[in-house]
Amino acid sequence: MTKANRKGGTTIRELASAAGTSISTVSFVLNGSWRQHRIKEATAEHVLAVARQMDYQPNQRARGLRMQRSSLAGMIVPHHRNRFFAGLIESFESEARQRSLVPIVVSTQRDHEIETQVVETLVAQQVELMVIAGVRDPEPLNRLCLARGVRCVNVDLPGANTFSVVTDNVGGARSLTRWLLDGLASRERVIFLGGRESEYATDQRVSGFMAECQARSHPVEAGDVLRCGYSPLAAKNALETLFAKSDRPPSALLVNSITAFEGFAMFWHAHPELVRHVRLACFDWDPFAACLPLDTVMLRQDMETMIATCFEWFDRADERTGEVAVIPPRLMIGDPSESLLAQEAIPNADPHQP
Repeated sequence: MTKANRKGGTTIRELASAAGTSISTVSFVLNGSWRQHRIKEATAEHVLAVARQMDYQPNQRARGLRMQRSSLAGMIVPHHRNRFFAGLIESFESEARQRSLVPIVVSTQRDHEIETQVVETLVAQQVELMVIAGVRDPEPLNRLCLARGVRCVNVDLPGANTFSVVTDNVGGARSLTRWLLDGLASRERVIFLGGRESEYATDQRVSGFMAECQARSHPVEAGDVLRCGYSPLAAKNALETLFAKSDRPPSALLVNSITAFEGFAMFWHAHPELVRHVRLACFDWDPFAACLPLDTVMLRQDMETMIATCFEWFDRADERTGEVAVIPPRLMIGDPSESLLAQEAIPNADPHQP
């Protein structure tokens, strides 16, 4: 039985002995830092050839290092639980595999410390590219990537340090609000529910909501925008407070995300009599909404085009730093194949403007 075939495989010490080099030299070659340690290219090639001959287990990584490739593609998302981020992940994995890359996707729970730790780790593993999705302030993460020569793109929430791809939040919110207000008397109240203060996507959606209300001369009161975050429980509690304290309950709701929509569902389950006639719109999509016995419309964000746009940029050499590609969502009313919003995806030099 050869050393390479015995249980446990070849050790780095055995590999160093077979290659006629030190263990540290082998380690530097395998982790890709041999140039920094002034190891000759011929020595590095020799170590990698011996590693392949001995079927040394990390040799797939070694082959990648010889080609200056790790064959890894990194992505972070806040969580996996809603269809928007799940759709982004599926599209990311598909695009990565088409390029013979191994996708690595990590959820970070919207925690800045976790986001930083994960990106630092993935960059240290020499991922070839990084997609940063749903991060409120992606610019520190962009700097981490760029300092190590890793190309990164922001999805959903933009930043100024690299290229970004977002949904047309203003146009989408206007389309939903237009549908909500159709046939609604001006005295009837319309509420915007969910999202965070000073957050790009929420700010854009509130802007679209307000603009459409103004265009239709529909009054919006000070308490009609409830930025309660994304937690289902927070959305439920916001609705509990709204209906308990108001003598004029809303006739229509624009819900900012599918997780906040879960909070509406919790409230509806507890108080069906209060929302029986409420008209609903959600800036996210779930096919089960078509089964609701309520007047409901949703937007499906075009996750496939968003990720394809990221990889089109990865495949080219142009920088486009600070530009934002805006992708129109799809308005879902009954038949999921129904109309696309009219706006085109356009680059925007200022990531903080619609």
